[in-house]
Amino acid sequence: MKMNTPVGANALDAEPQGVVGKPLDRVDGRLKVTGGARYAYEVQQGPAAAYGCVVEASIGRGRITSIDTRAAERAPGVVLVLTYANAPEQGSGNHREAHPVLTGPEVSYYGEPVAFVVAATFEQARAAAYLVHVTYEKASGTYALRPNLERARSPRGSDASPDSAVGDFVVAFAAAPVQLDATYTTPLQSHAMMEPHATLATWDGDTLVLHTANQMLSQGQKVVATTLKIPQEKVRLVSPFIGGGFGGKLWVNADAILAAIASRQLKRPVKTALTRQQIFHVTTHRSDTIQRVRLGTDRDGKILAIGHDSFSGNLGREQVFEGAAIQTRSLYAGANRRTRHRLVPLDIPVASSMRAPGEAVGLLALECAMDELAEKLDLDPIELRLRNEPTEDPERHVPYSSRHLVACLQEGAQRFGWAKRNPKPGQVRDGRWLVGMGVAAATRGNPLMPSKANVRLGPDGIATVKMAMTDIGTGTYTILTQIAAEMLGLPAERIRMELGDTLFPQASGSGGSFGAASSGSALFDACTGLRAKLARLAGMDPDAASFADGRIAVGGQSRAILDLVGADGIAADGEIEPGDTLKNYSQQSYGAHFAEVGVDADTGEVRLRRMLGVFTAGRVLNAKTARSQAIGGMIFGVGAALTEAMELDPRFGYFVNHDLAEYHVPVHADVPDVDAIFLAELDDKANPLKSKGIGELGICGAGAALANAIYNACGARVRDYPITLDKVLSALPAQT
Repeated sequence: MKMNTPVGANALDAEPQGVVGKPLDRVDGRLKVTGGARYAYEVQQGPAAAYGCVVEASIGRGRITSIDTRAAERAPGVVLVLTYANAPEQGSGNHREAHPVLTGPEVSYYGEPVAFVVAATFEQARAAAYLVHVTYEKASGTYALRPNLERARSPRGSDASPDSAVGDFVVAFAAAPVQLDATYTTPLQSHAMMEPHATLATWDGDTLVLHTANQMLSQGQKVVATTLKIPQEKVRLVSPFIGGGFGGKLWVNADAILAAIASRQLKRPVKTALTRQQIFHVTTHRSDTIQRVRLGTDRDGKILAIGHDSFSGNLGREQVFEGAAIQTRSLYAGANRRTRHRLVPLDIPVASSMRAPGEAVGLLALECAMDELAEKLDLDPIELRLRNEPTEDPERHVPYSSRHLVACLQEGAQRFGWAKRNPKPGQVRDGRWLVGMGVAAATRGNPLMPSKANVRLGPDGIATVKMAMTDIGTGTYTILTQIAAEMLGLPAERIRMELGDTLFPQASGSGGSFGAASSGSALFDACTGLRAKLARLAGMDPDAASFADGRIAVGGQSRAILDLVGADGIAADGEIEPGDTLKNYSQQSYGAHFAEVGVDADTGEVRLRRMLGVFTAGRVLNAKTARSQAIGGMIFGVGAALTEAMELDPRFGYFVNHDLAEYHVPVHADVPDVDAIFLAELDDKANPLKSKGIGELGICGAGAALANAIYNACGARVRDYPITLDKVLSALPAQT
């Protein structure tokens, strides 16, 4: 099925079962809380596995002049020490195409693997890793973004166009009666997922099997095959459960390739897990950004010119940039527009996608700029947004597939008590705390990715679904179960999901807020095919048939579904591909964030008091998991606003706070009262489910709402994230 035209009324709209959308408990919940769900590092397969430990480069850039592995090789339990001297030749490419390791003496960044020690136990491997002695010839490196902006270049070969222009921004901005020109900075960030990157590698003859923590298995299969120079059909990736990813497991990392190489050489399984400290340098991260936002309006607040320039950094051979200005292309109206992205080549680990790449950091700038502009205009921040609500995509000049941002703002304002907000900063006190409210819009792109699915209804009445889809803790098993149950007229307990294996039909994987819509649409198509086969067996019109309570019915006719299934069962395949609707319509999810904070008048300490998100994201597939995802994203935004930053030592390209003791994420005490609601919406241009992505929408704009609330509380306008108390204190006006 190709998404070329809007979808009409379908089986999900009728909801004869009433399963889709309901707050069904996670079907994999019992497995997880009882320890029955096996994650990559917990898998046991074949003979006893050996254990590997990575040795990281201890310089930022340079060349290995010698590497002495003799002491490590003599250490107890050690069976192999891999270096560039004995590692095989590998394929090359950017991190989305290949992930070669130990390919030569050159060191490109601090923490790059320079050796891999394998022993009978992890403890032995780790102890021996300290015995590998490496000497280097250091070279000067370029590590920090801000001092090297003159080296910026326009990215090439990236997924999205780095620049856009409509009208004449320069002339319109210069002539605008009201102008805002502000620069915002966001820091380096780490995904900080719970499960570390881990892999168990085994070889069955010339076929490699990797039990690995990877969000997109079908893509990962290609990367592993390219790297190891073996046919793709000789690579199998298995990952039925993933303990969080946030984009950090989208791509193949060193743990998978090193384990595979070592396993092939030793002819035995090899297992490895990166330590929490290694994750910060050996895997990917979110780039820091420097963003300049320029807004020009007339006296009534109508935007005449809107410009957004963003700088980010990445390893020199990479072209991936943080698309911080992309949402600016469609969020607000304005005749004269310009967005530009520039990439600075740096000698630090690869920067790549992290939850809501682009919008997460871009809205930290744009939505604060809108707040500053509203103050200049003496307008309520919500009113400013309403006055610049577009009627079509202002750059592509196509209609929106659906857009209810205004409804989100208005509903949120009513529920949050926005009318009680004092627009003048520093006027509301609660004892020692200065109290303020802030608002921000949320938007996130709604992509659709190719996916396939197979569903088989057996004579036992169990419908088994197979696809290479993953669940990174978001509830994929549950929502797919609901879709299959609704479509086939079966109770949820009669649906069996088999996910996370490249032996199954190729799927989108989890990422980019495309997972549920893409995999769910493929399953919808497969179930539609199975319904048609069953209807024909019953002598009924497939388009008129209704499936519910284990029966198929048309008019007064009714048959038990199981009576139609032979001894061999009955199966159908389905697939989804993006098509013309993605070109003909501007597709995003929308929302509005409201935050109330307290700022200590003496110390500048910030405390979130309450937070509300109001969202529209098409059909909600599960009310409980959707709310959970939205709240999780909002908490992610709290971290981005107040605590999260990797601190780079600009002398060595070294992330100083490379653990969860010093990389600060929000904890329960930081998040006292957060709620999220969804307004009813169906988007018939998005996909057959009429749903939109949720997983990343919650973070988009959330941090800006806090930043705006801080300003309203105390008058401190901080444009450098995270907003730590030292920044607030230095900008805190004298309070009487």
